Amino acid sequence: MRELNDNVNKSQLAPEDGVLDLIHNIMHQYRSQQYQVLRDGPHDITHMESKVLSYFEHRPGATQSDLARHTGRDKAQLARLIKGLRDRGLLDGEADEADRRNTKLSLTAIGKSIQHTLFQQAKLLNSKAVKGLNNEEQQQILALLQRMKSNLDAPT
Repeated sequence: MRELNDNVNKSQLAPEDGVLDLIHNIMHQYRSQQYQVLRDGPHDITHMESKVLSYFEHRPGATQSDLARHTGRDKAQLARLIKGLRDRGLLDGEADEADRRNTKLSLTAIGKSIQHTLFQQAKLLNSKAVKGLNNEEQQQILALLQRMKSNLDAPT
């Protein structure tokens, strides 16, 4: 019986299909390695929890509604995530003086420490991904990907 080779049809893809297929594969591999770091790390943090911590690290005092608008995620899902992070002492909240119905959220000292560790781990993975590419090549990739994103952002 012949072994199936997943790469057989990839060489026959048109360039525009091959580019997006490769971007998808790279992101899948990157996320897989990110999840492995989170899973095997000492902090018991999920990928989405790390995203929430990162959001509030960069936007201290933002609200759950701000996060929902930014991510497009379900408010109930975010409420559970935020409650879990607050219960674990990673996020702190205080009532918004302008609107007491809103809670302004920010990282606690423990949350900042964990977020710093996660950031350092992400930097290592990012460095691994671009290893062997000089600064000019990295800038060229960024410019090309930005053009592709602009193409997709444009109305059809």
